[in-house]
Amino acid sequence: MKPPRHGPTGETLSVPERLIVAPSTGVFRPLVSPGQRPGTAIERGDIIGEVRSLGICTAIRSPFAGVLVDVLAADGQRLRPGQPVAWLRIR
Repeated sequence: MKPPRHGPTGETLSVPERLIVAPSTGVFRPLVSPGQRPGTAIERGDIIGEVRSLGICTAIRSPFAGVLVDVLAADGQRLRPGQPVAWLRIR
């Protein structure tokens, strides 16, 4: 008699943190509001700052809802696409 066949076994990893990343190359300017303080609720689509390049400003929007843990980029810092800007703990 063959033993019952089961799917793969192992651990499951669930990470409640997410990164908001720069959408393009440019200089980071944080949003001047209470939304920049750690512990503040951030909704999906909220603007946390902008990237300026060649006179064009691109908003940095959160693709997640959660609580702001910290802003990782400094005001005036040069960013490249995909570089982490802020860290959230999702709900």
